Amino acid sequence: MSLSLPEFSQNPLDAGFVQDPYPAYDRMRTLGSLVYWQDYNMPCAVSYAAANAILRDRRFGRMPLDPPEVPAHLAPFYAVEAHSMLELEPPRHTRLRSLVLRAFTSRRIVALAPEISALSHQLIDQFPDGPFDLLTRFAQPLPVTIIARLLGVPENLAPDLLRWSNAMVGMYQAGRTRADEDRAITATTEFVDFMRGYIAARRQTPRDDLITHLIAAEEEGERLSTDEMISTCILLLNAGHEATVHSIGNAAKTLLQTGHYGQTPITDALVEETLRYDPPLHLFTRWAYEDIDVVGHVIPKGTRIACLLGAANRCPKHWDTPHRFDATRSAKANLAFGAGLHFCLGAPLARLELVHALGALAARLPGLSLVQTPLYADIYHFHGLNSLMVEVK
Repeated sequence: MSLSLPEFSQNPLDAGFVQDPYPAYDRMRTLGSLVYWQDYNMPCAVSYAAANAILRDRRFGRMPLDPPEVPAHLAPFYAVEAHSMLELEPPRHTRLRSLVLRAFTSRRIVALAPEISALSHQLIDQFPDGPFDLLTRFAQPLPVTIIARLLGVPENLAPDLLRWSNAMVGMYQAGRTRADEDRAITATTEFVDFMRGYIAARRQTPRDDLITHLIAAEEEGERLSTDEMISTCILLLNAGHEATVHSIGNAAKTLLQTGHYGQTPITDALVEETLRYDPPLHLFTRWAYEDIDVVGHVIPKGTRIACLLGAANRCPKHWDTPHRFDATRSAKANLAFGAGLHFCLGAPLARLELVHALGALAARLPGLSLVQTPLYADIYHFHGLNSLMVEVK
């Protein structure tokens, strides 16, 4: 069965697209809820209704029906992916997620609020006089330090965690090179070696940290294997940390540029609007496990399809004036963290970090302002800033 869709051409590495992909999404959407993105050689859902339907339909999944052969030089990376719940489907996904949630509980996340607030203020205390990069001074160290504390990993390893994370997520970026792949494999090997040794140490000397709780997690006699724990810890760092850094940076940029910084209370609803308006991840894929009708188009079995989260979050059929940042907008579900079976496990933690981090900035530094136009990094499918140069007036 073939799929006939309007075709669209847009190089994801184009400088204009990197800085502002939303006009391209609008042009895609004029062609329909589903379009064929030639540069990716795959159909894409660009409306909220289509993307949301795909993400919530269990007949779409992350695992291809016919997995491609993994090149030998990438084997270490995909060995980790093989145990990652992000890439798995039921019943294994169900088992993994339920075991992890027994350790990564909502109560444990909420209990981190005082630490997040205290760390935010500590980082603010260390801001230099004159212009500085809010990303490297605040948006990056805050979530990686919190993840380190959550896992029970020494905080002095935060730079290594950050380096490993940045290199590994490069595997998902458009236009990756062999050099990018080599960096990712080196990072994967180092991260796995560290985690394997650290998990072994926690088995011998348990502590009140997430790794110890992952070791103890049990359901109906089932436990996580060491490889599953390694992949879970790497997923929590890479997916959660990367998205949170971009979310903090994008949100601060939006508030500063729209005049809402220091003028609007940092509430849960405001955080949701920053996530809707400029989300940290713009493209997420699924595979069709059978012929499936999506908004009037039948997606053939075995088709890989992209959900454009950035486009869906500005769909005019779902939001009024979607291109306007509206601090008073009533919060409703957006797709910044996905939806359905693979809804981001770290979303509650990311939202908590956003509320407390942005709240601390606004309370301590009401005179914070941009010193140059922020530029986005060339990291699509992610969407985050290269730097965010600010100063306190």
